[in-house]
Formats: sequence, structure tokens, C-alpha cells
Amino acid sequence: MSRRSLHTFSGGIRLDPNKEQTQNSASQRLPIPEKLFLPLQQHVGIGARPCVELGQQVCKGELIAEAQSIVGMRLHAPTSGVVSAIEKFPIIHPGGLHATCIELTTDGKDTAVEPHGLDDPEMLDSQEIIDQIAQAGIVGLGGVGFPAQVKVREGMEQQVDTLIINGVECEPFISCDDRLIQECPQEVVAGAALIARAIDADECIVALGDDMPAAAAALRRTAIDAIELVSVPAIYPAGEEKQLITTVTGKEVPSGLLPIHIGIVVLNVATVVAIYRAVAAGWPLIERMVTVAGEIPAPGNVEVLIGTPVRHLLEHLDLADEANHRFLSGGPMTGTEISDTRAPITKTVNCILVLASNRPRVPAAACIRCGDCVPVCPIGLQPQQLFETTRIADFDAAQDHHLFDCIDCGCCAYVCPSRLPLVHHFRYAKSSIEALDRKRAQADRARARYDAHNRRASAGEGIDTAGAVELLDVSAMGTVELRRGIDEAIARHRKRRQSETRDR
Repeated sequence: MSRRSLHTFSGGIRLDPNKEQTQNSASQRLPIPEKLFLPLQQHVGIGARPCVELGQQVCKGELIAEAQSIVGMRLHAPTSGVVSAIEKFPIIHPGGLHATCIELTTDGKDTAVEPHGLDDPEMLDSQEIIDQIAQAGIVGLGGVGFPAQVKVREGMEQQVDTLIINGVECEPFISCDDRLIQECPQEVVAGAALIARAIDADECIVALGDDMPAAAAALRRTAIDAIELVSVPAIYPAGEEKQLITTVTGKEVPSGLLPIHIGIVVLNVATVVAIYRAVAAGWPLIERMVTVAGEIPAPGNVEVLIGTPVRHLLEHLDLADEANHRFLSGGPMTGTEISDTRAPITKTVNCILVLASNRPRVPAAACIRCGDCVPVCPIGLQPQQLFETTRIADFDAAQDHHLFDCIDCGCCAYVCPSRLPLVHHFRYAKSSIEALDRKRAQADRARARYDAHNRRASAGEGIDTAGAVELLDVSAMGTVELRRGIDEAIARHRKRRQSETRDR
């Protein structure tokens, strides 16, 4: 391990890791389910657009949905089968929503397209590597699902001092990255070296938690001199991007900025492996490792095809009785309740946590102003004040208290003696503000179009296109008057055009 001096971020808490169930047992591969459900939105950005038709036969690795923007994601068939539906299905969502999915009825043959990888990825330049990442539909596998090619491109276009490969799994129960490192250390190291070369990083660091000794040993046997291996204290949330940067480099990412603005790129270790497999072997992102833990007969880490229903996963691990259990996507601190186990595993699901439904829930009480939430906040916010502003939907005040700097880690809710659902309030406020911002942006675009129309009309006493109209004072008109004004303007325009035609 490196002798690098580590730094301490503010706040955080020590939690019982509860990983012994899964981190020391080899992963297993889940059988192909009868149906896969592939949401078009599995990432930050605009959802993908289907490029297949109902009844179409597809092969494993074949493109089935195309990205619609730079901040987009391609979607590929995880196995062979027939496209049997493109409609709304249940997804993992806090509100239990449905979303448009491509339903693939599998044929069990797992017939694959011919992959287009390279035996020597060193032959590719930086732009070719980014293109391979984009074509493979890779998103961040340790967070919200930001398209990986965008982050790598930013690193290529700006000066990068440090590339950090994040293998720190500080949330209880989750151990899928731990197992991935233990089982595929060569791909972790090769992927890290590949990305470091693509973005011309001055240094490359692989960071692990100090509760991951087996993963550290595997990397020590494989690591090369160009990559530094660092073990950080497993204090939650040490694996969050900004906290990890502070721990490893001593730098802090200013409010409102991103790591790239201070010369740092952070990628999850599973994302790095997916990138290496895309470049070296030509495989798109069609499966991922998922931890299944908690009150389940056979906990473990499982290689799962993207689109596999959660129910299929639970049945394979011998949980037949869903009625007496609750299910979370993610860990106990940040997980999302799964309201329907027909919902599929997506690219961003790293854990399914099974809890007993009969576990007593302590009802929330009033805030007693104890202040316990303040010292544990890793961002240095005032959760009590944020709670008061979000509770009454005073969104301006919430933003004044830096609501969007909150990383939803749940430390404040964990220590709250009143059991207040603080993170739920903060997430609701963020989504409400974002919805209001979208509406304002739509209104601004509509106003800009109307102003542009008026300017064109004023300049030319009418717009020189068939059917165009003059500038009308619509604010003072009723519906009938407006219709009459439009008709008269069109008539004048046609008359002028006819006159111009006769003169020619």
C-alpha cells in the first residue's frame, strides 16, 4: 500500500459493515430469465430512442436503442431473443413509477454478434477510446449513471492532475466492487492505465477501503508502477466522490463545481472494468455484478444481465416469500424502496437489500433542536435549517442554505433521535426545484420565439413566407378579433405576392 499522507473530511460516521455474508464468497452467474425489461432511461441525460421494431430478432450485444444527445446512452440486447413489446413497465423509482422499456423475450441460445475489440488497446488514440466507450453504452456504475464518455472527454480536453479509481465501498452490505476487484484485478489495472493514458493524467490512484484486505492483496499482485494503491479509512461516506478527493489529495471541490474543475477525474472501479472490456474485447455494457444481501437464504454477489426482473434474482437466491419482506435498491443509507419486484435491474443498480417487513418502524417525532445532525454532515451543511425550509417548501431559502450541495448520504437522518426523514425532504425539494426550472426554461424559450416572431414581422410588414402574418397586438384582442386579424393579414400578404408576380 502507498505511504501517501491521507486527510480527513468533515463529518461522517462509522457503521457496521455487514459485508461478511458476501465479500468472501465467489460470485455466481444468474441464469437467463424468460424476459428482460430494458428501460430507455438508465442514466443522467435524455433517454435512448429505440431502433428496433416489434417482432424483431436480436442477438446478444446488438444495438437496440440509440443515444439522442451527447449526454445520452446507447442500449444493447443482453442476450438473444425477440423484441416483444415497447411500452411502460414498472421500474425502480421512489414514487413507484412506470417507464418506457423494451421487452425482450429471450430464446435461451445467447447467440451473440461478433465483438470488435482490440488485442492491443495501446493502438487506440484518446478519441478512439472515447468513441468505444460511447458505442458501448457505459455509464457510471457506482452512482447516478452519468455517461462515462462525457467524463472521459472532459478529462481529455482539460488538464488532469489526478485520476482516482474509486473502489471504496463504505455503505453497509454492498460488496460487488470488492468481489470484482478480487476476481478481475488484471482488468482493473489495465483499465486504469488505459484511461490514464487517454486523459494524460499526471498520476493514477486506485483507492480501496481499509476493510477490503483481499481486494488490496489481489491488486498488489497485479499493480504496475504507474498506478498507486491507497487504502482509506472506511468511514461513511468515504466513497463519495468529493469526500474521497479530500481524503486522497487534501483538495476540496468548491460548491457548485465538479472535480474536473480542480484537475481531478474520479471513476468507479466497475466502470473502469466495463471500459476496458469495451475497448479490449468490444463488448457493450449488458451485465453487471450486483450484491444481494440482508435477510435472504443465500446472499452473495451475482453477475446479472441488465433488464433482469428483481423477482427473478430473488427466486434464484431461494427467496420465494416476498410478502414478508421489504426490498431496497442500494444500501440501507441511500437505497430506494422497490415497490414492485417486476422492476428490472438497470446499469446503476449495485445492490438488492432484503429486509423483514415486520421490523417495527419508529414514527417520526418533532425536531428537538439537538443539533446532532450538524457534526456528522460531510459537506458541512445545517440539516436542521434545511429541513425547516424544505418542510414548508421555501425553496429559495433552501437554496440559500446550499440544498444542492447535499449528497443525500443520510448521515443526518441516521443520527436523528426524532427519526425525521430528512433525506426524503431534501430529495423532494431538489426534484421540485428542478421541475420548476424546467418549466421556466420552457416558458423562456416560448417567449424568445414570440419575440423573434415579432421582430421579423416588424422588420418586413409581414413574414415573407406563405401563410405568415403581421405583428398583431394580441394582448388587446379577443378570440374572434384575433382570428379576424390573422385572416386579414394573410389576405394582405397573398395580395402583395400576387401583385409582385404580375410585375415580374
